[in-house]
Amino acid sequence: MSVIAPKFKLSEFIKSLLDNAFWAVLILSLIGIPAVFIVLFFIEMPVINGEILTPFLALTWIADPSRTLPIVKAFMATDIFRVMVFPGFGFAALLAAGTIFIERKMLAKLQLRVGPFYCGKFEGILQLMGDGLKLISKEIIIPAKADKPIFWAAPVLFVAAAAAFVALIPVAPGWVVADVDLGLLGVFAVIGFFPIITILSAWSANSKFPFIGGIRALFQMVSFEIPLILSLLGVVMLTGSLNLSEIAASQSSFPWIVFLPIGAIVFFITMLAELERIPFDLPEAESEIVAGWLTELSGMMYGLVQLGTYLKLYAFAALFVVLFLGGWNGPMVVPPFPAEILTEGIVMGPITAHIPGLPLFTQEMLNGTLWFVLKTVAVIFFILLPRGVFPRIRVDMLLNLGWTKLIGLAFVNIFIALGLLYAGVLGPGGLQ
Repeated sequence: MSVIAPKFKLSEFIKSLLDNAFWAVLILSLIGIPAVFIVLFFIEMPVINGEILTPFLALTWIADPSRTLPIVKAFMATDIFRVMVFPGFGFAALLAAGTIFIERKMLAKLQLRVGPFYCGKFEGILQLMGDGLKLISKEIIIPAKADKPIFWAAPVLFVAAAAAFVALIPVAPGWVVADVDLGLLGVFAVIGFFPIITILSAWSANSKFPFIGGIRALFQMVSFEIPLILSLLGVVMLTGSLNLSEIAASQSSFPWIVFLPIGAIVFFITMLAELERIPFDLPEAESEIVAGWLTELSGMMYGLVQLGTYLKLYAFAALFVVLFLGGWNGPMVVPPFPAEILTEGIVMGPITAHIPGLPLFTQEMLNGTLWFVLKTVAVIFFILLPRGVFPRIRVDMLLNLGWTKLIGLAFVNIFIALGLLYAGVLGPGGLQ
């Protein structure tokens, strides 16, 4: 039996466009603009022409662009900006999205495939957007015998734990969401939540394959967290601090990987296991247990777990950069801003007022962010590479590696750090 395709009607097409425009304007009017005003009330408003700008007049920058930059600078000084935009969730999610796309294209090239191709004019650049819309629109199927509250909560908790991990990573001097004195201990505390969330998600599905994957994930994460923590003690000994910003600043002359290469290697291997990346992807193991603890997740619940996974990947790569590769330190490649702009400001046209305080970012911040991103992207590349090179190892080999070889190498790294410290070669002040 033949099926007749519906005919295209211009009137219906125009009607759909008008409907979408109507709902967009309605949502903007009822939700968007009030939300902007609420945010403006929590921002310390700038002084313009000797008067403090009020939230009620803040949107007048549409007619007077001279007020745009002061308002933007005031917003950038808030905790909301740091958490949601930079260097927090938005910045990490952007790098995570790029990582997903690059991973798929890189693996395709390694395996002589095409990879994403059709979504977007250039190399399927819009494939990620298409996948996101697909996950949002797909139905979420909950197993009939699942523990529904825990099953629903697990993906949200996974993303929340990954976001908390990201909040502890310093990107540039002074640019970190949570700059706490015991930042490295905070990292260990956050990492400890992932096995709990994984096993809860697997158990709540009340299904065979997720439970097997959850047990594997628990064994794997517990066996590799001990050498992961031990591999970082050498850095703590030589810097004399648990603050991640201070650890990054202590590497202004040389990165710690020069003196502690064994610790860096152990941390990198344990990082792959914590991320469940090949050759340590036993908790998912598609060829053995479908998708492991992710088997019963569907729709946006699966999308949230994937988002959390790549946020966690970025956070681990960034942590490696901060601890072993010097963090934001690097040669100054960003040119300085003109002195007259820094001191006198700039005039933006005949109808605008004088705007002091440019630029929005300092030279040190831009240069530090540039080096941090370049180093993090390089580490992410080496994290992705084993997926196209190595096979999956057996679970007994994995446990033997974690409990024996890596712990032994971690103690060797500690002894090297102690030797450098007590020999007077290195210390909290750097080279002695």
